[in-house]
This record gives sequence, structure tokens and C-alpha cells, in this order.
Amino acid sequence: MKLDDRCLLFFVKYPEKGKVKSRLAAGIGNDSAVRVYKNIVDQMLSTLKEGTFPLYICFFPKNAHKAIKNWLGREYRYLPQKGKDLGERMRNGFLHGFAMGYKRVVLIGSDIPGLPMKYIEEAFKSLKEMDAVIGPAYDGGYYLIGFKDRTFFSQVFEGITWGTKNVFDETMKKLKKFRRVVYTLPYQRDIDTAEDLKRLK
Repeated sequence: MKLDDRCLLFFVKYPEKGKVKSRLAAGIGNDSAVRVYKNIVDQMLSTLKEGTFPLYICFFPKNAHKAIKNWLGREYRYLPQKGKDLGERMRNGFLHGFAMGYKRVVLIGSDIPGLPMKYIEEAFKSLKEMDAVIGPAYDGGYYLIGFKDRTFFSQVFEGITWGTKNVFDETMKKLKKFRRVVYTLPYQRDIDTAEDLKRLK
């Protein structure tokens, strides 16, 4: 049986109080922030498991394997996120995906409750023609990024000031500098603050 040539990496944090959604917690409190985050992940997983692609839940911190499995279930494939910062962890996620033999790897975050399956399918499809795909978020970051094995380059995750409103722009500059042809998906709203939550509701 031929290995599917694509896979999705779903980046998830263990929902420990005070360690997830700090900007959201500032507005609604730690307990509520954890509850919201868990709901978003559950919602996204119910969409993702309808997909026809191999799905890997990439969890953080890397020693939370057992706790994450107890939370999300044993039917998924799990990979620890490895690296000092988000950029390094994403880079290593891609390298791992390509090392497993996949030709197209797409990575998404876990704070976009309304992310439609059609955007993920569109991302994979675009990688047949394009070098890279990215899904910008309204807060200046991005919710999805993907590459083909032969167009991936580690520098795309280096020197980025994570968690700021410049992440998308800085990343696009890198993609341009390294002459990658990029497919851009529609904007999506991720949930980082109490304001985002109000808009969602």
C-alpha cells in the first residue's frame, strides 16, 4: 500500500492552568482560559478526524505524552514538539514529517475554532504547484504553513519575533527572499484575547 504523500501536523499545548492562553486568561481568568482552549482543541479535532490525510498531534511540553493521550484519546498518532522556541519546534516538526517520507507537510495551530476542512484540503492541493502555503490570521500571525519536501528551508522560522503582530509579514519577507512561490489562504481569526472570544460568540 502506497504511503500517503501528505500529512498534517496539529500543534497542541497541554492545557495546564497558567500555561495556556495567557492573554486570554488576563481577561477571563485561568480556569476559563483552560476550558476555552480545551473546547477549541476538541472542536478542531472533530473536524480534522474527518480528513483523509495522516494526522499527527504534536504536543508540548514534550514530557506531557501520557497526559495528552489521557485527554485526547489513544486513537491518534502523537509526536513531541522539540526545540527552544516555537520556530525551532515548527522547524523540527517539518523535518520529522519529511524524514518519515511525506512529500507535502502542512502544520496548523490549535486556536482556530472555525477552521474549515476545505482550507486544509486547499493547502495540500496548492502544494502540488506551489513551493509553500500560508494562512494569515487577523492578529498578524498565521494559522497554517506548509511546504513540499524539496522547497522547505529552515531559515523561514529563524529570527522571527513570535507572538507579535509582525509574524506573518516577517515570514512573507523570508519566503520572498528565498524565492519561494507562495499560495495564500483566506484570513482566519484565532482566539488569543477576550476580545477575540467576544467576536467569535
